[in-house]
Amino acid sequence: MDSHKIITIGRQFGSGGKSIANHLSELLGIKVFDRELLSKAGQEIGYGPEFFSDKDEKKSFLSLGIFGSNRFGKTTDNLLSDEELFKVQSDVIRKIASEGDAIFIGRASDYVLRDMHTLDVFISAPMEERIRNVAGRLSISGDEAEKLIRRKDKSRSDYYNFYTFGDNWGVASNYDLCIDSSILGFRGTAEFIIDFGRKCGYLGE
Repeated sequence: MDSHKIITIGRQFGSGGKSIANHLSELLGIKVFDRELLSKAGQEIGYGPEFFSDKDEKKSFLSLGIFGSNRFGKTTDNLLSDEELFKVQSDVIRKIASEGDAIFIGRASDYVLRDMHTLDVFISAPMEERIRNVAGRLSISGDEAEKLIRRKDKSRSDYYNFYTFGDNWGVASNYDLCIDSSILGFRGTAEFIIDFGRKCGYLGE
């Protein structure tokens, strides 16, 4: 397992984390796990990914009342807690990491895999750059983009900090590499991460 190439990516919303992960995947030939993790986690408890789409890196509660019972023994009067969902998702992340190379986006994957040999990266960018990225991608106004960015960042921060028992989302000391994607662009950032990882011995030669 120590020979596997595992990269975890934390990211500010609009900083291009997913695009950078996709470039890493292309350049390294390593599969990216993002929303697919939710699908796998859902399958573990007998439900499809649609039941997890609104819980992606959010701290809340999902009522399963109208869906009946499941293998955890939850009935129509019970809730499946965030903690149980996080446990299932974490087990999936660890299983994937134990089986081969992988790139994980978000979902506190650096914390989940903290006892494994991983390259933990955090992607950021100036607010004005992120506003341009989000507004262009979603065809919304700059004001709408900024509100969405702040909401998404808070959601990701709350989620990460809750499950890692700290206040470390985006804190440089919590990662191997923190990088501003606006400097080199998405592909250039991916290339820099690979160069850094190889020089540090995380990604081999």
